[in-house]
Formats: sequence, C-alpha cells, structure tokens
Amino acid sequence: MLIVLKKMSLSLGCLLLSATAFLAEPASAAEVHNKADIQQKIDDFVTKTMKTNHIKGAALAIANNDEVFYAQGFGERSDGSEIDGSALFPIASLSKPFTALAVLQLVGKGLIDLDAPYATYFPNLSPKDERVREITIRNLLNQTSGLNDKVNPDMTRSSQYESLQEINRSLDAVKLAHDPGTAYNYYNPNYEYLALLVEQVSGRNFSDYLTSEIFKPLGMDHTFNVSSTQQINHNSAITRGHYLVLGRPVSQNEPSWFVDGPAGIVSTAEDMAKWMLSQYNGRLLSPELLEQYHKAGQISPYGMGWLAEEDDQGGRTISHSGIFWTYKSEMTIYLDQRLGIAMMFNSGLNAFIDYAAFIDGIAKIMHGEEPSASILNGGNLEIMMVLLIMVTICWGTYRFILIGRSKKGITTGRLIFSTMGRVIPILILLFLPSIATFIGGGRVLPWFGLWTTMSSLILWLVVLSLINIANLVYRFRMYYLLKKRQHFVNEGRNFLSTNR
Repeated sequence: MLIVLKKMSLSLGCLLLSATAFLAEPASAAEVHNKADIQQKIDDFVTKTMKTNHIKGAALAIANNDEVFYAQGFGERSDGSEIDGSALFPIASLSKPFTALAVLQLVGKGLIDLDAPYATYFPNLSPKDERVREITIRNLLNQTSGLNDKVNPDMTRSSQYESLQEINRSLDAVKLAHDPGTAYNYYNPNYEYLALLVEQVSGRNFSDYLTSEIFKPLGMDHTFNVSSTQQINHNSAITRGHYLVLGRPVSQNEPSWFVDGPAGIVSTAEDMAKWMLSQYNGRLLSPELLEQYHKAGQISPYGMGWLAEEDDQGGRTISHSGIFWTYKSEMTIYLDQRLGIAMMFNSGLNAFIDYAAFIDGIAKIMHGEEPSASILNGGNLEIMMVLLIMVTICWGTYRFILIGRSKKGITTGRLIFSTMGRVIPILILLFLPSIATFIGGGRVLPWFGLWTTMSSLILWLVVLSLINIANLVYRFRMYYLLKKRQHFVNEGRNFLSTNR
C-alpha cells in the first residue's frame, strides 16, 4: 500500500510539473508578445510623429528597470542610408549631466569642495569684479553664477574659444549681472568653467577624463567628446543635421561654437540607454553623492546638470533637453519608475515642433496608455504659415489696386495712422533678436539661430514688411502728387482771383 501511495504521489508530482511547464510557456510567450507589441506601438508613434513634423531622422533609447528595453534609429541620413541604434548624434546640452558627474566624482575623491569658490582652484585669476571670487562650484552647477549672455556673450562671441585654457580670461574682464547664488540664468560657459576645473584638478584632458572615467566603465564604446561644432561638421560618421524651411528639411553645417563642457558629447541610442541605466544603479557615484546629483538646485529646479522635479503621479524625474541649430535632443528619467527615455534628432530647434511630446507619448505607451496627438503640430503649422504668406501677398496686391482706384484723398492724418500700423512688423523683424532674448530669459541668439528656429515666421515677416514698405512708398508718392496737384490748383485760383 505504501508503495502504491508513493507511486501515486510520484505520478501526481510529474503531472503537476508537466502542467506547470505547460502553463508557464504561454505566460512567457505572452510576456515577450507584450514587449513586442509595446515596441511596435512605439515604432508606429515615432514614425507617424516624425512624418507629421517633417523630421528626417532620429534615434531613440529606452532603459527600463535593469535592461536596455529599446535602442533604435528612425528615418534616414542626408545620403539616403537608414539610421539605426548605432548612428552617431550630437546630444548638445545632454552633455551637462556628464560634466556634472565628472565634478562629483572628484568631489567623492576629496579633490573638489562644492561650496568652495571657483577662484581658489585658479589662483592666477584677477577679476575686475570682485564678486567673481564668490562664485562657488555649486553656483556653476546650479546655473546661479551671476553670469549670463548679456554680460559675457556665448554663441554670439565674435571669435569663439579654441580651448578650455582660454576661458578664464573672460572672468577677469566681466561684470556680473547678479550676485552669485541670487538668480538663475541658464548659461553654457558655466559648464566650460567646470570642464576646465576637471582638467585642473585631475591633471587630465577633459575628453580623456570622460572617456576613461565615465564612457568606458559604462560600456559607452561609441561615445566621445568634442570641443567645437567644427569637429562635428568635419566628421562624416556623424549624422548630418538639418533645419526646416516651410516644412522642408535643409541640410546644413552647424555654426562654429565652442562646446567643450556644456554641449560637446556625441553618442548613440545604444550608449545613451547604458547612460540612463547608470542613474539607477549608482555605479559611478556613492549613494550620498548620487542623491545630491539628482536633487534640484537651491533656488530653482536646475540642479547638477539636471532639471530635477517631482509630482504625485510620476514621482521623481530628472530631465534635460539639448539644442543645436541643426540637431535636437530630449531626455527624461523617471527615477522612481526606473524608466529612462532619450531621443536625438537630426533636425534643430524649431518654434513649431514640440520635441518633448515624443518623450511624453513614449512614456504613455510604456505605461499602457494611448499617446495624444495635437492638431498644432509642425506639419499643420507650416501649412498655416504657407497659407498666411499667400494671403499676405494677395492682400498686399489688393491694397495696391485699391489705393490706385481710391477716389478719396490721402490726408496727413490718414497717412500718419497708416504708417504707424505698417511699421510694426518691420520693427518686429528688426528687433527680433532682442525680443527672442527677452522671451528666452536673457539668452542672446545669433541671427542664424533665429532663422533656423523660426524660418517660416521670419519669411512671413519679410514678405509682410516688404509689402508694407512698398505700400508706404506708394502712399507717400500719392500723397506727394496730391499735394502737388492741390498746390497747382491753389496757385491757379490765386492767379484767377488776382486778375479779375
């Protein structure tokens, strides 16, 4: 009987094991199928959104929990070849968190004090404004140094720097816009000074430091750092950048700009996924420093190379965007969800394209939600601008015809009123850099940057301004002829009245 029971138990056990194996296989297949479905939804969403916004090429990286969930390219290069997950893209200001990490690594070794003045590491500094000596390392990281584009130009500098060793000369001559630590101003050279600090303290070239201490340990084998955008233009392996004119991608070299520290890194989707994974596992920083690394600044959400925020739904997030005139990048890491999304584009900053919507839509798909589509996308807005330009031309032509046929006289009052209205778009066009600086929080932009960012709007302003100038010239001519005719009529009347 005991033997029978043992045989029955053994048989039952085998049956249960077989059933478990049978049931487990479909569950595993379902999990794989679900992942494939999510990736397909992401493919469809990105492809559709790129097409809607006339974006030629992009690369996407997703790090989920402890794995590279997705690393893929979309679209094509200028030569027509396909973009994949190993395609090289400049990541622009997504470089800042790397620079901040390098600084914190040296803090961890006791070589840098975050609250020590920057000037203590450079005894040869002799600033005219003594407040420069009060700028701390933390101020530079938090973008609260007191410097901005108005007092010390960056992109609009007539002669760009050629090395980090040159940048401290600007601190000797500058007058700060604010006392250090009292105001937030996003300012790229803050991170140039930090890159130079890394060189000064480590005794190594900044690019070499990044490679040996960050890229190689994380397995980012295809990532590297450059000091100037000229090195991007001259590297044929890097995906060519574009800007948009009326929705048409135009291939263009990136203007000369010194970017060592704030915006010099070139990477791939595959490598960026590894970078985002490192934000959860803390491989390169102690837990205490990693916590500081992911915190907001003292007077703004901008902390140490990241915009650090927190909400009830998404929890803690760290994010940054990268802006070149022919490239764009976005990255958001949901720390509590252990989800990171980074995307790089071979088209630049554009007033009509919401690049952050890509990250938001992909995050919704990852959470099992449907991404929303806005009617106000780049494609529709460009169509509206084309129609607006055409309507403006038709309106201008009609006004010319109307002025010529008008039987009403052009009075001085009407001429002044008409002139005031027609001068407004001309003034907007002339003062566009100042307007952009005001809207952009003090960042001074070059004309080329304005053109690539809002070419369609500038084209419309140019068309409207030319029509208004021609209209005003015609009106002044008509006014002059009318006054001249009235003068002759009055002289004739005077002549007749005196000879009666």
